[in-house]
Amino acid sequence: MSGKFYYCEMVGGGGALLDYDNDGDLDLYVIQGHMLGEGQPSDDRRGPAGESTPMDRLYRNDLTVQPDGTRRVRFTDVTASSGIRAMGYGMGAAAADFDNDGWTDLYVMNFGPNQMFRNRGDGTFEDVTAKTGTGDGRWGVSAAFLDYDRDGWLDLFLGNYVDFRFSNQKLCHAPSGAVDYCGPLGYEPVPNRLYRNRRDGSFEDVSARSQISREYHGALGVVAADLNADGWPDVYVANDQRPNDLWINQRDGTFMNESLLAGAAFNRDGMAESSMGVDAADFDNDGDEDLFMTHLKSEKNTLYTNDGTGFFKDASLEANLAVSSLPFTAFGTRFFDYDNDGWLDLFVANGEVRTIEALARRGDPYPLHQPNQLFRNLGDGRFQEVTREAGPVFRLSEVSRGAAFGDVDNDGDTDVLLFNNNGRTRLLLNRVGTGSRWLGLSLVGRESNRDALGAWVGVFRKGKTALWRRVRTDGSYAASNDPRLLVGLGDSADVVRVRAQWPSGLVEEWTGIEPGRYVTLSEGSGEKRNEPR
Repeated sequence: MSGKFYYCEMVGGGGALLDYDNDGDLDLYVIQGHMLGEGQPSDDRRGPAGESTPMDRLYRNDLTVQPDGTRRVRFTDVTASSGIRAMGYGMGAAAADFDNDGWTDLYVMNFGPNQMFRNRGDGTFEDVTAKTGTGDGRWGVSAAFLDYDRDGWLDLFLGNYVDFRFSNQKLCHAPSGAVDYCGPLGYEPVPNRLYRNRRDGSFEDVSARSQISREYHGALGVVAADLNADGWPDVYVANDQRPNDLWINQRDGTFMNESLLAGAAFNRDGMAESSMGVDAADFDNDGDEDLFMTHLKSEKNTLYTNDGTGFFKDASLEANLAVSSLPFTAFGTRFFDYDNDGWLDLFVANGEVRTIEALARRGDPYPLHQPNQLFRNLGDGRFQEVTREAGPVFRLSEVSRGAAFGDVDNDGDTDVLLFNNNGRTRLLLNRVGTGSRWLGLSLVGRESNRDALGAWVGVFRKGKTALWRRVRTDGSYAASNDPRLLVGLGDSADVVRVRAQWPSGLVEEWTGIEPGRYVTLSEGSGEKRNEPR
């Protein structure tokens, strides 16, 4: 905090979980900001970048497993040897293999020019921002890799926020009359970007041709999912205090914003909310992806249930997710099965954006902190808050923003990497999920993109409802997640079969897969099927 109430100081960022060295465990990429103040160019978003400027950090996971199964997670800072030099005012990260060479690349969003880092496969990265044409200079926060044209190569959707510059900063006040951070409505939103992969190491800006630059409302969260079940990825954009966007893929290289018609632009009261974090997944196990997004204090967090064809209903009240969210301002979030019972639960990262007067009166130096929340899926459309039972880490009060999710210690349950403004990055290791059966799946595309992002996978159990999951790294807020599928099986004894609908359109099945381990499924190695989904 510079004391100047620069808007970008308050918004905050995230990072990524990715296996950059292909050793089978998740490494960490942590976004950094830096002090803004004297010497700042008046019409520049980049900020000073001297040797003392904090830069983003890459940590290698040196996981060890003892003969008795004991796991030890330790990290080594490999930023210097990695070749990554990310010294911008960091916001978010997206990780995926954009050139199909088998190594995970990294895209970094900044308050200012973004950067694309190509993984060389030898522990180092090269800055290919100029070559790829992805160095958008606006305020990017979240992005999603997706194969929107289904050509087998990952494209990139970039969510841009608002036109805040140091030269156009506005003066805003808290209810007490003291100067405070402004909100997004004081600044004009800026267009999002869609980059098409040219398959030669570069991208083409197709924002205008695809129609997605026609409407933009200040993006903070982005998720790419086939929301109308037609086999083509769509894009949902969570916008701050303006209507959210639902870009339906027209299957001809263009998109149409159908959020209003689909019931996903406003809440049940017809109001735009301060959407920050967003996720899409099948929380009710009915075979389609639902939506959840996080909001400002005094607004409820919102759950939209999907009717299977891309039309949505605000079910926040019925799901018991509305009232419990009112005292908090929330950012990062995720549908994930923390207890591996077969039902997707919810994590919510909280932290205020305007001064909390009670904390300020007590002289708190950073009066924005709040505790985070955890909600257990009861399996009947409702959630129960279990924050108090979730461990001492949930009693901390910090200013949390991004959150990334994945199995960091490879023990079969989902851990959380939590990013805090002006505070520690925290790794929350799950000690609950190993009590139930699970199955881990890594998908490798052949005709599809190598990461198989967008693949729709069903796990069929004897006498139980099928569990459908999408291969994804997107969602949450300013973060990139574990691309592996970790499917909680509850008390199910057997997995009858696994079905995958690949982005290429191929549908195939596998049988005889044993739970309790990670299995790699390669496109074309299963038994071909004709039934989609």
